[in-house]
Amino acid sequence: MRQPLSFLRALAAMTMGIALCGCASTADSIGYYWQSVRGHMQLMQAAEPIDRWIARDDIAPPLRERLRLAQRARAFAVAELGLPDNASYRRYAHLNRPAAVWNVVATPPFSLTLHTWCFPVTGCIGYRGYFAEADAQAEAARLAAQGLEVEVYGVPAYSTLGYMNWLGGDPLLSTFIAWPEGEFVRLLFHELAHQVVYAQGDTLFNESFATAVERIGSARWLAREATPQAREAFATSEARRAAFRALTRATRAQLAEIYERKEAPALDERALAAMKTEAMQAFRAGYAQLRAGWLATPSGATTAQVAGYDRWVARANNASFAAQAAYDELVPAFEALYEREGRDWARFYDAVRELTRQPQPQRHEMLRGLRALPAKNKETPGA
Repeated sequence: MRQPLSFLRALAAMTMGIALCGCASTADSIGYYWQSVRGHMQLMQAAEPIDRWIARDDIAPPLRERLRLAQRARAFAVAELGLPDNASYRRYAHLNRPAAVWNVVATPPFSLTLHTWCFPVTGCIGYRGYFAEADAQAEAARLAAQGLEVEVYGVPAYSTLGYMNWLGGDPLLSTFIAWPEGEFVRLLFHELAHQVVYAQGDTLFNESFATAVERIGSARWLAREATPQAREAFATSEARRAAFRALTRATRAQLAEIYERKEAPALDERALAAMKTEAMQAFRAGYAQLRAGWLATPSGATTAQVAGYDRWVARANNASFAAQAAYDELVPAFEALYEREGRDWARFYDAVRELTRQPQPQRHEMLRGLRALPAKNKETPGA
């Protein structure tokens, strides 16, 4: 009974912590927490061991094959990437919805700094997740009424940081099980990485670290385990992603430069708004050019394959750009750290843990210093 008792104590502590945080009313905070607990427990109850799913007669052959691939990728994560050998991602749950949760992000109209919510376990983070899209939209409307720019986006998976492994661990979900092989394994490696190192209250550090692990790990998987067709499909998708992220990084830098001028005496909000509008128009024009190139070649992308990009661009605002930055800004630094540690996963993870012991500004400064170092030995990551 020790584990359930510890869990109940954790629930009580988290409830009190959320109730005391200054981000919303006490009633709203407690209600938010309990929707999180209820939603996660429903998800856990829907999950069954992968072997049991594979043995069923009523599942489609593609799902059976993907679950087998998931088992191989899970073993690979332990043996080749030093990721945790625990209960997570050894069960599967079918959800009757397109996302596991919906996140809300928000920023001021002339800033790329994310609004934060504070919680006892995770610290202050730049998003708030809901198991029902309607609840996420309601929170977004509340923030928009305060003058913030907001975005709501679906999330295919999330990590409980290993705290729920005693209860069966984080399961594979129908929201991402059918993704192309390369995309599927990289998400799996990303979520497992969160169980290795987590810096409380530092979304940029945590997401960039997990993204670095997924990038290096998926490159190794594709080189060693995937079919030529899977490698080709991933390379094509990755080229589109790299081009799009280059465009968004450039736009983000342009917006940041504009917002840095907001204290200038000669500028008022109308002038800032005009410069911001011009930057956003240039971004959408740049994307239209990219998209046309993707679709132009006979073997190019289909409209279905670029639909996700289309949706992102259509809704893009400060919140969109700020949230994306958390997933890629420090990735080159973590990749450089992996190289510095001799591509040894245990040494790399120890070095990342050591960074978490530093105050947040210092750890970011140290990582940015690493990113500035000249690249050495440009082989395939993890080879």
